[in-house]
Amino acid sequence: MQADSLGEKLQEMINKLPPNGVALAEIRDLVGQDGLLLLTAFLTLIFMVPISIPGVSTVFGAAILLIGVSRLLGRSLWLPQSFEQRIVSTDALRAALHRGLKWFHRLERVSRTHRLKWLTSDGMIGVLNNCALILGAILLMAPFGLIPLSNTLPALALLLLAIGLLQRDGVCILLGHIANLATIIYFTLLIAGGGVAIHRIIQYFRG
Repeated sequence: MQADSLGEKLQEMINKLPPNGVALAEIRDLVGQDGLLLLTAFLTLIFMVPISIPGVSTVFGAAILLIGVSRLLGRSLWLPQSFEQRIVSTDALRAALHRGLKWFHRLERVSRTHRLKWLTSDGMIGVLNNCALILGAILLMAPFGLIPLSNTLPALALLLLAIGLLQRDGVCILLGHIANLATIIYFTLLIAGGGVAIHRIIQYFRG
């Protein structure tokens, strides 16, 4: 890819998607082994807008999870064949990606290199950041897809982390960690609220 900015590279990937349907393996091959963080950003864009493509959060979340694990272990990305061959409608995917790309451009414009440099270092900080990618992917895969913000919050965390690591911007990385924490709090409230509602329903039927 010869494009200069991250946004241009993502736009180029979107333009190169096959016309009929696209498999995760094809998306991975568009980026290459050296672009795992760019692939992470690409896979999160679809969740930046309220458009739902059934099953995508599980497949894309699992792919990002494996990206985080491969970065943590320092190994090449491996994907199960069932994920590699999962076909998604190109038209639906491209439409969602174009809308999500607007969010990416906004974040890219406010990102700056060399902010909070200690959060972009390797060693234990690097391990922490890769674990945050894994956590965000697990949260993205949580079975709350029909609930507002349940995919957007963890996807935003992953996007901020990816941009921060790509741009060496510690502020974006920090915001990614905060977005992960906000997602955990949000899911906890959902589970607690659901538990209270179920308890009240049971009490109602028991009289």
